Amino acid sequence: METLYYSRMPSPVGPLLIGTSASALVILEFDRGLPEAINGQQVAWQESEARTRHVRKQLEEYFAGKRRDFDLELDLRGTEFRARCWHELLRIPYGETRSYAQIALAVGNPNGYRAVGQANHYNPIAIIVPCHRVLAAGCYLGGYGGGLPVKAFLLRLEGAAFREEPVASEENQLAFTAD
Repeated sequence: METLYYSRMPSPVGPLLIGTSASALVILEFDRGLPEAINGQQVAWQESEARTRHVRKQLEEYFAGKRRDFDLELDLRGTEFRARCWHELLRIPYGETRSYAQIALAVGNPNGYRAVGQANHYNPIAIIVPCHRVLAAGCYLGGYGGGLPVKAFLLRLEGAAFREEPVASEENQLAFTAD
């Protein structure tokens, strides 16, 4: 069983859970507790402020508006399709957005915008792998694992253009439409 190192940090979007392997960032999520498994593999957790310090420092700089790019080793664990989507997310510049349909096209699955939405849902490294920069058709927020207010906060922090729409139901939050 692999041992991962973790710490928690407060942030303007709520508490964050940071998890690293011996060499790379494995998870950054809105803190809902330590997961028992990552990508189907059981893990053991050891608290370590020292092993996560470099991640916390860069996140603090990002939230202070002093960092636009992260310089961290990432260990993206997931299916091949999800990994392609996550790597495409890393190509979206700070302050810019893409639609689900644009990401689907970029990863070679032009009609797979719903699958892109699912890949974003399973993104193990929030904020740094910027799924918050992906919008529904018409530049609307769409869905976000951290909640739409958090997505809007992150986009505003980065100066990105988007449109807010009243969400009538949970189903609307998860609807992804092609451009």
